[in-house]
Amino acid sequence: MARPVGIVGSGQTQHGRRFDLTYPELVSEAVEACLRNTGVDPKDIDGVIYGSMPSMMEGVALTHFYFADALRSVGLPILKTETCGSTGISLAITGYYWIASGMADLLLVVGSEKMNEGDSQATMTSVLEPFYQMYFISGAPGIFSLQSQAWAERFGIPAEKIREAATRLSLDHHNDAFDNPYAHIKQRLTEEQINTARVITYPIRLWDVCPNSDGACAMIMASEKMAKKLTRKPAWVKGIGYAGDEYWYGDSDKVNWQTAIQASKQAYDMAGIKNPRKELDVAEVYNPFTYQEMLFYECFGFADFGKSPDLVLKGVFSRNGELPCDPSGGTLCTNPIGATGLVRVAEAAMQVQGLAGDHQIPGAKTALAHAMGGVVQYNGVMIVGSEK
Repeated sequence: MARPVGIVGSGQTQHGRRFDLTYPELVSEAVEACLRNTGVDPKDIDGVIYGSMPSMMEGVALTHFYFADALRSVGLPILKTETCGSTGISLAITGYYWIASGMADLLLVVGSEKMNEGDSQATMTSVLEPFYQMYFISGAPGIFSLQSQAWAERFGIPAEKIREAATRLSLDHHNDAFDNPYAHIKQRLTEEQINTARVITYPIRLWDVCPNSDGACAMIMASEKMAKKLTRKPAWVKGIGYAGDEYWYGDSDKVNWQTAIQASKQAYDMAGIKNPRKELDVAEVYNPFTYQEMLFYECFGFADFGKSPDLVLKGVFSRNGELPCDPSGGTLCTNPIGATGLVRVAEAAMQVQGLAGDHQIPGAKTALAHAMGGVVQYNGVMIVGSEK
């Protein structure tokens, strides 16, 4: 029987273009903030879990050795987990299994990225199969453009409605980011600015797209005994799910996206959730693109397929709506890729602990965190709650 696992607390860097720090210093900023916020003594930590998206993004190999001092991992067991965009949620799930199995009681979990010292689009394009996929998939925007158009065509959603809903999401998230002290992009936008911004890959425009961010996130995960010792209100891991499909983009259905559907179903089943839109109080959905965010709402059962734009326009997923999604501003406003999924977990945990500050959802008790990665093939979901 798996042991209960709690999230004690977390620490984040100020995300953005962090040319003021070296990469190890950036990692140290998050780790030290986490240790201060939780009151954890490094000598009590049983092990460290670390990952980025993967280390070739910045052209640095074996980053877990490079950052050993910053990670406080010298002399400790360390696990390195890297699954591209879903790295952060993979780190949290790795930590869950390490503690739930009884092999550790207290873990430091860290994700990081210094994207502005590398070339993320060159990396994401060059990892594709060179004779077929590379020629027509221009990194992440190219893939998500194809996915967005397939979704709209499949369900006959008018382009004008999707554009209007995407604009609403962009406005909401960029406004919400002002209440998140760690967010990268804080920009007051108008509908006209969003709708007339340059096209990145049709139908996606500039303000539908996440930034390149430097940043790190660190989190303390603990067994029940240690969690209760360290905080009066841990965020308990109530459910987890993870699924992956084929490497070849065309070999799986990215609209009725089974990895997203199955990962959420696994997490819901474990957490005992039957009606996610009613039973969740807040969700931190991995939303690097506004169009893809709406597809995730459908895969996670927040909306029927083809209907999420209607609910977005009704304000269902806005901060004061029925199911607030990404009140932190989400990935759309902050995206240090290796840390991004862990930020989703940290933000979800802060919500159920009542520690989210100016973007706190009042009375939040159950939250969903999500990240997507691989070559558009992995999806991971974690449900956290204020009660076990």
